Parts: sequence; C-alpha cells; structure tokens
Amino acid sequence: MLALFTGISAAPHWETLLKYFHSVPFGKNDPLFGRDIGFYVFSLPVYHLINSWLMSLTVLGFIGSAAIYGLNGLFAVQGWSLSLIKHVKHHLYGLVIFGLLLKAWSYRLQMFDLLFSRQGLVFGAGYTDYYADRFALWGLLLYVLALAALTLSGLFSSKDRAVWVIIGVVLLIPIAIVIQGVVPSMVQQMIVKPNEFIKEEPFIKHNIEMTNNAYGLTDIAVKSFPAENALTFDTLKQNEDTVNNIRLWDQKPLLSTYQQIQSIRTYYTFYNVDVDRYEIDGKVRQVMLAPRELEREKLAAQAQTWVTTRLTYTHGYGVVMNPVNSVTPEGLPDLFIKDIPPVSSVGLDAANTAVYFGEQQAGQTQPPQGQQAVPQSLVRDRDDYVIVRTKNPEFHYPSGDENTYITYDGTGGIWMGSLFRRLLFAWGFRDMNILLTGSTTNESRIMFRRNIQARIRHIAPFLELDNDPYIVLSEGRLFWLQDAYVMTDRYPYSEPVYYKRNPINYIRNSVKIVVDAYNGSVDFYLVDQNEPLGKTYQNIFPGMFKDFAAMPDGLKAHIRYPHDLFAIQMLQYNTYHMKDPKVFYSKEDLWTIPKETYGDETVQMEPYYIQMRLPGEEKQEFILMNPVTPKNKDNMIAWFAVRCDQEHYGELLVYKFPKDKLVYGPAQIEARINQDTTISQQFSLWDQRGSAVIRGNLLVIPIDGSILYVEPVYLKAEQRDLPELKRVVASYGGEVAMELTLQQALEAVFGGKLRPEEERIVERIPADQLQTADIGSVVQQLSDHFSAARQSLAQGDWIKYGEEMARAEEMINVLQQQYGTPK
Repeated sequence: MLALFTGISAAPHWETLLKYFHSVPFGKNDPLFGRDIGFYVFSLPVYHLINSWLMSLTVLGFIGSAAIYGLNGLFAVQGWSLSLIKHVKHHLYGLVIFGLLLKAWSYRLQMFDLLFSRQGLVFGAGYTDYYADRFALWGLLLYVLALAALTLSGLFSSKDRAVWVIIGVVLLIPIAIVIQGVVPSMVQQMIVKPNEFIKEEPFIKHNIEMTNNAYGLTDIAVKSFPAENALTFDTLKQNEDTVNNIRLWDQKPLLSTYQQIQSIRTYYTFYNVDVDRYEIDGKVRQVMLAPRELEREKLAAQAQTWVTTRLTYTHGYGVVMNPVNSVTPEGLPDLFIKDIPPVSSVGLDAANTAVYFGEQQAGQTQPPQGQQAVPQSLVRDRDDYVIVRTKNPEFHYPSGDENTYITYDGTGGIWMGSLFRRLLFAWGFRDMNILLTGSTTNESRIMFRRNIQARIRHIAPFLELDNDPYIVLSEGRLFWLQDAYVMTDRYPYSEPVYYKRNPINYIRNSVKIVVDAYNGSVDFYLVDQNEPLGKTYQNIFPGMFKDFAAMPDGLKAHIRYPHDLFAIQMLQYNTYHMKDPKVFYSKEDLWTIPKETYGDETVQMEPYYIQMRLPGEEKQEFILMNPVTPKNKDNMIAWFAVRCDQEHYGELLVYKFPKDKLVYGPAQIEARINQDTTISQQFSLWDQRGSAVIRGNLLVIPIDGSILYVEPVYLKAEQRDLPELKRVVASYGGEVAMELTLQQALEAVFGGKLRPEEERIVERIPADQLQTADIGSVVQQLSDHFSAARQSLAQGDWIKYGEEMARAEEMINVLQQQYGTPK
C-alpha cells in the first residue's frame, strides 16, 4: 500500500521527469554558482522531487518498522538507553543514516534555491542570502553529516548512541531557527540596511542581466526619435501608405456592428474581430475580419431538437472583412468581403469558408440539485459534438426562401460507422440518440472538442496559449493561427510576473499552431530552433513539432508577434531598461503604460497593430506598438515596437524622445480633447439625444520624426446596438480638430487644401491690387473664419457654418469694392 500511494503521488510529475531526461542546455550560466540555467529549469525540480519522495519513504519506513519491532518485543527502552538486537539495530540505524544524508542533500539543494529568494531588494539572492543564509545552510549540512557519522559509528560500537542521535536530531530545530532566522535578520539590519546600495549593487546587476535575458530584452535596438514639429500636409501625402492604414475601427464597436449588419440570421454570431494585413490590388492593406460562426442556442426553441442541433446545424459559414480606415456615408464599415455566400469586392477567394472548428463555446448547464458538477472539459465535449456524413443533409447557408444543404467531404472527426463504435460514443457522450438514430451510415463521422483552444489544450497541455487566436483566409479556406508559449518560473534572478494567475519569470513564443477550421487538423510549428524549452518538448514528442519552414507560405505571410508576450515584455522593460544599478536602485527613470479614455472610462492603453513605415526604412510593414510615459507623469518619453513581418520578425525596437522636449502623452491629448469647447459640447449634445458617445482607442502614430494622434468617435443609439463611426479627432502640435473623416480632420489640423466652397471665395481676392502685408492679413482672417466654419460643420451646426462662410464672403466683397474684381 505504501508503494502504491507513493507511486501515485509521483505520477502527476511525468512532465517534470520527461523534461529532465530530454533537457537541452540553455548555454548560459547563473552568476553565483556557475551552473547552466537548464540545471535550475530541468534538474533541480527533479532533485527536489526525488529528495522529498525518498524522505517520505524513509520516515514512513522508519515509523512502520519501529512499530512492528516494538510490537514484537524486538527492542526495549531501559532508562536513557535502548536495548536492540543486532539486525534491528542495523535496520533502524541504517534508515536514520539514510534520512540524515537525504537531509544534508536537501540543504545543498536549498542553496541553489536562494537564487529564487524574494526577501532581498530584488528577486534572487541578495547580500544576506549569499553571505548569511548560504553559510547557515552549509553549517546545517555539516551538522547533519556529523550526526550521520555519529549514527554510523554506533553500528560498530557496543555502546548505545541512540539517545545522542535523538538529542542531536531534536537540537536541529532550535539551531536552524537561530542560524537561519535570527542571524540573517541581524545581518540585514546591522550590515545591509545602513549600506544597502553598496552591499546589494552586485546582486542588482545579476537581477538586471538575468531578467533581460529571461524575457528576451537583450537585443532591443534603442534609437532616437526627434519628435519634431515639422510635419506638414505635404509630408502626410508622402506617407500616404501609413495614413491610409490608420485604424479607425476598434474591435469592440466593430464586433457589435458585424453582429447587426452581417449576422444575416439569428443563429449566426461573431465571437471576435481580428486585425491582420492582406495584399489587395498590389498593396498591403491592414484589415479587420471575423468568421461567421454558428450558435445553436439561438435557434428557435421548438427547432432545438437532437436532429437539428447534432445533424443539421453543424457549422458556421463565411467571413467578413473590412479595411481599417474606410467608412460608408452612414458611418458603417466599408466591407471588402460580406454576405452569404461571401462576396469579395477585392478579388480575395472565399469560396470554401465553412467553420466547423472555431471559438464557439458549448452551452453549459447546472447539475441537478444534490448531484456533483461535471468537469467543464467533459461538459464541453458532450455539448459541442456534431455528426456529419449522415442521411440527414447539413444546413450550409440560407439562400432566399430556400436553404442550401451539403454533405461534409473533409477529413475531420472520427469514424463511427460500426455499431460497437456508436455504442462507445453513446456511452462516452451520455446520449443514447447516437446509438438509436437511423440517420448514421458507415461513412458517418463525429466531431467534438471543436473549440480550438480546448482542442489544443487536450493535445498539448504543457503549452500556454495566447488569449487571442486569429483567423486567416488563405486560398479560399479559413485557418486559425494560435500563438503558444513555453514558460517557467525557475529562471535564476529573473523578476517574476503573473500570466493567467500563474507566476512566470521566463517566456518565449516558440510555437505557432495552425488549426484547419474545416477539418480540425492541428499542426505545431517550432519557430525558434535555438530555444531550449521548445527543443526539449520536441525531444520528448519528436513527431509532434514541424519546422517553421514547412508552414505554407500563404499562412507565413500572416504570422504576427503575439499581443500577450509583447505586453509582458513592455511591463518588464519599463523597469529593466535601467541598466545602471544606481539608477535602478533609485528608480529615477521608471516608465509606465499610459492611460487613455475609452468610451467614458479611463483605461490603460493596449498594444495595437499598425501598418506603417518605420523611421529609416523604405517600405511599410506590420508592427505591434505602444507608447510609454514616465512614472507618475503624462508626457510621452518613448514608443516601443516589435516587427511582425517574416524578414524582421520579432525584432524589438525602442524609440526614445529627447529629454529636453515635451511630447504630449495620450492622457494629455485626451485632456485637450475634453477641453475643446466645440468637441465637448458636441459630445454633450449627442449624449442628451438618446444616444451614447463611444470614444475609441487613441492611436499614437509616428510619421517622419513627428507624432500624430488620431481617435475615432462612435455614436450608438440606446435602442440599437449598432455603433456608427461619426467623427474622427486628429491632433498635432497641440492643435485638435474633429471632423467627419480622417482626411478632413487632417486638413483642419494642418491647414491643407480648401474645400470647394472655400476655394470659390478665395478666388475672388483681388490679389494683384493688394500689397503683400495686406494679403497676409486677409489670408489669416479667412483662415480663422474657415476654421470656425469647419468646427461648426463637425458638430452638425449648419447655421453657424453658414454664418462663418457668409462673414468670409462679406470680407471678400469689401475687398472687391475697394480694390476691384480680380482679372
């Protein structure tokens, strides 16, 4: 029984043991003991596991053996001594010696654990850990070895030394309290605290170096960004590829809009909207897209029969796509792909876009009172299965008054044709209809675990998945791309963060996963052949991971740097860009993620994808970026970016602003928008008319050494969840303008080309009769009137707009009367 229970207790550690046997060295040593990082990630956990397991066996074995010997009268207590027969003495003394040796080994292992200490100034061993706790562990180790030697000598002596051994073991507790508790505390208070920086400086260096290594921050290219105020309307025209890809649609409002205008039927839904880039008409365009998935729970109640939900309505259909910057006159997205069956206006093939595997969440029901809840994974498996290739045709998509039906012709699912297999599936899914239905044939297949993340977790529970899988349209079919991480909390000296409530201090995006939305096939691609954790898993499962080169080119073109990893790296870099220990100690250059106004709430800015031309580069590319600000300040100090396209994939960049120049941060721009009386009045007016204003994400866009700010504004009626893009706010150099379109907003900020009605007024200026100084004054006055007119137009005040245009015209009339009509 003891062997059975100890064996069962070790079974959950299969992954730890396999990683130990197939480990790949990191090629970097820790700064204190000189061990390869792989020792701490792969070997040390196994040594702790073995030590703990053997110690439990030894203690339980000693107690059980002593009890059996005592009950059988094979030893007796006589005063302060024990009377033991020879073989009993050898057995019990041997167990004590083995236990003491295990304890000595445990103290040695605890020395390595000091590199994960949290009690010092930084994560990892500090001065007190290294000079007090380490020597305390050495002292305890030698003490225990001395006890083991004393016990060993008792085996060959006629004198009984059991009492001395017992006293020695009992004294171990107060000795450990003194040298592991009292002494280190005195060292910390009397030696370290009065000279903290001097004593901790070398250990701060270790923490900075190892944290940057663990989060992949060592190769960041730090560059200067001038943050000039030299941007003009002509410069914007020269960067039209960047301007034309400024994202005006946010994911949340667009998701609601998709639901309203492209769900087509009540049983279709969109779970998420993804950002990507596609080559359209010879140019790479940033787009947003989402697959149309089936939500059977939205079928009419009387239609939710077993045949309907398991055999007929088996899949979603189609994809919707729109450019990020284009809007219809009604304030809706200008769709590249829309409707059922999908219609593409840009030549993209969307012929076979059935969605059998996606982000759908199976319905969950509460168990009857008094019954135990079923594990959620099993609930999901039972609730999301469908059967294809049956006598019952599958609903494909609605087509006017008649629906279109198909028979599945892919490779997804599991063959279930035989009676015995149907019996097994009926038992497994607790559904006798699978066995009793007459609709199945010898070709029928059952599909389950159709949520792609649940599907991947069943196959590879050792991989951590990014929160945002995204859909890709390639060669007329849909595929899901899922980023997966390898991570550990055993990287010495690296500052931990929490990811999905679990502490980690090392992370890499070593694996890209492709899930076929039609067949459900899952392919794992190892994208970093030099990453040790990923290579270790490849050694454990040699047939599972493919080389990244084997990924189809159509999918490679859509890989992107994962959002969650970038956010974690930004979080750490905000502190660990300070490489000087003295600066780090004082935290004098601490950065933080800025805040913005979204809707009517103040939230932390999220990293965003953008198609743009980086400074010094000749062509535009897809990047993920976010600005940063100094701690407790609102001005912007830098922007952080990572390149996503294949040639430069994963290259991290930081563009730092001059420290002697004020660069407005997102919060300051939001404040300027709020302080603009025209804009704030318009917001208030909209909010009072049965509608809600949704202020979208503020985008910080670097262009030619300058910074442009753009924020979309949506309007949503209270009775209808259909956000419409009604205005665009642009800001540059402290100027703020809100107009109907981005083009108009930029024109208002930069004083670009005049509107036709403005041109007709300007053409009437008798310039040939005026002196230069007079012309400058006239132009300035006209500019003031035109700006006021545009602001009125932006807020829908046509009366005020007409008044300003009339004043401009009156001024021209006066000039004509005085100087004549231009020839």
